[in-house]
Amino acid sequence: MTRKSRGERHIGLLNGFAAYGMWGLVPLFWPLLKPAGAVEILAHRMTWSLVFVAVALVFVRRWAWAGELLRQPRRLALVAVAAAVITVNWGVYIWSVNSGHVVEASLGYFINPLVTIAMGVLLLKERLRPVQWAAVGIGFAAVVVLTVGYGRPPWISLTLAFSFATYGLVKKKVNLGGVESLAAETAIQFLPAVGYLVWLSAQGESTFAAEGAGHMALLAATGVVTALPLVCFGAAAIRVPLSTLGLLQYLAPVFQFLLGILYFHEAMPAERWAGFALVWLALTLLTADAWRAARRARVAAAIAAAPRTAEKPASSASAAVDA
Repeated sequence: MTRKSRGERHIGLLNGFAAYGMWGLVPLFWPLLKPAGAVEILAHRMTWSLVFVAVALVFVRRWAWAGELLRQPRRLALVAVAAAVITVNWGVYIWSVNSGHVVEASLGYFINPLVTIAMGVLLLKERLRPVQWAAVGIGFAAVVVLTVGYGRPPWISLTLAFSFATYGLVKKKVNLGGVESLAAETAIQFLPAVGYLVWLSAQGESTFAAEGAGHMALLAATGVVTALPLVCFGAAAIRVPLSTLGLLQYLAPVFQFLLGILYFHEAMPAERWAGFALVWLALTLLTADAWRAARRARVAAAIAAAPRTAEKPASSASAAVDA
């Protein structure tokens, strides 16, 4: 590995840690926005996110994608679906954190890989390896155990997991960069969000101007809190292997889980520990299987490239003889 490639990978890792670290610590931010309710916070998040990414795009002068997108109604419709799904995800997450359900919210992102695999089987007719089937089965058992523990299905976790898995599936089909995708999605969210904020202000229920300059600044900062991790993630995604990103993604729910227990002091009775343990077992199986598959792919690629490498000296020798 050259010094330049090592440096690029180091930068990628730092950006990956920064992205998932910010996503993991974001439960500390949403309570600061009280007394604003979850819907008001969500509307500000959608509004200020568009402002932030628009400024970023002006700075880097990257607008050609917007014209192409507007000329493709099918992709534009998929962006609208992505915007609707991520609105649900953001809204439920903000509400859950500010309502004392940080641990259950973290569970949603722990089980998200399992839900993504299940959706691949059901919607894309993908075939699973035996270990993947085992992981999905253990994940289902974990949901059953947690349902018993909570006395109800863990609907917050399931909503977050399914909405984010759907969001990922749609974004894959849209095939836009991270910042561009966020700009397109928040552009669709912008008018409904601003309309709601205007209506809330007309009702005298808006907290934006009623709680002081600090509160206004924090609500405006929701755009930075939303977009900055995504920018870091984009910088990481082009510099580090996908397998490394796959491991880094667990940082966010781990941080959220620890915050829920150690900082917010949420209850964790034995049956919830049992449910989380099953989820972690399923993720361990998935991770180990992914590493084995990646290693086999590298070995196969090396074997396939070996004959071509061996042919080069021979052809050079032949050329020398001909000369």
